[in-house]
Amino acid sequence: MPFIVEKRQLVMPGDILAEGDFNPGENTYREGGKIYSSLTGLANMAGKNVYVVALKGFYMPVVGDLVIGKVIDLRLGGWVVDINAPYAAILPTSEAFDRSFNSRRDEMASYLDVGDLVVAKVIVFDRTRDPQLTIKEGGLGKVSNGRLVRVTPTKIPRVIGRKGSMINLLTRGTDTRITVGQNGVILVSGERPEMEALAVKVLQMIEREAHMLGLTDRVEELLKKEKGLKDE
Repeated sequence: MPFIVEKRQLVMPGDILAEGDFNPGENTYREGGKIYSSLTGLANMAGKNVYVVALKGFYMPVVGDLVIGKVIDLRLGGWVVDINAPYAAILPTSEAFDRSFNSRRDEMASYLDVGDLVVAKVIVFDRTRDPQLTIKEGGLGKVSNGRLVRVTPTKIPRVIGRKGSMINLLTRGTDTRITVGQNGVILVSGERPEMEALAVKVLQMIEREAHMLGLTDRVEELLKKEKGLKDE
């Protein structure tokens, strides 16, 4: 039997990868003549060896998620955006313009070019095709200012806090606007650079100490201490 899944296909724990004359490699196991994935990752094969590349640190898109990504390519009909996922996302021109796109009238690069950052929403994703984005809703679009902070995507819920408690504490304490991408990319913007820097410092602390108890109290203490020094 052949290698059952396609190379670099997203697989889940328990998915069958291959049957027959194959060797189980990293993050796989053999059972009853078949090779299975032991975790979520990208399936691959080298010769007769079947293995899975773990997705630790990567973001798995979910329809409705807010993400912050970087444009990495321009194609006919849309932009390719890196959203820290196993697959690059597609932002179709139809999800950026309110009218039909005409290449003779609109220069894609003048609207979004390679290297530009964009706040977008995931509108399509399944295991058979790349994520699709939109920027047509309010609050979405090209990023023109601010500082970026990257955290492990699985720690985003801790950054937000229960019912938004942590992120509200941070925005009030630094007088900044903080846009949290579910893909682990956070945008901080404010009128005072020193307050932006403080927000970044606190977000980095949350990333380091997300697993520890009493984090909210420590965040409050750090905000009071740093703001006191800056106001002196």
